[in-house]
Amino acid sequence: MITVNGEEFGWREGLTVQDILDAKNYTFRMLSVWINGGPVQSREAYAATLVPDGAEVEVIHMISGG
Repeated sequence: MITVNGEEFGWREGLTVQDILDAKNYTFRMLSVWINGGPVQSREAYAATLVPDGAEVEVIHMISGG
């Protein structure tokens, strides 16, 4: 089991950041993803970044303005 933005989420072997984003329907282009307090470096890395069991994942929508 992991948590995503404070909510429990089922974990499985091979779970990636992209799998979580797809399951939660997070499609906003400007996202910042953190696993256990460390950032996932780029959007291109989401499909290859494995999420460990017990992880705390934060997905933040980045908003710009002026």
